[in-house]
Amino acid sequence: MQDWDLVSVGLVLIGSSITIAGTIIGVMLLGVRIALAPFLLLTTAVLIVLSAALIVFNIPRSPPPL
Repeated sequence: MQDWDLVSVGLVLIGSSITIAGTIIGVMLLGVRIALAPFLLLTTAVLIVLSAALIVFNIPRSPPPL
């Protein structure tokens, strides 16, 4: 089994954050009032940005072609 690296953690975090945000928005569209919805959506947006940055900065870069 492969070890967990930062890119794998970032991919799991970004996928789960998008899923949670979509679920919150879907429930709100159905008419259910969620008191903490703005805070939860802001938190998921921050997690999406942080995990995307984690993925981008930890992917190894290939040397430029000669």
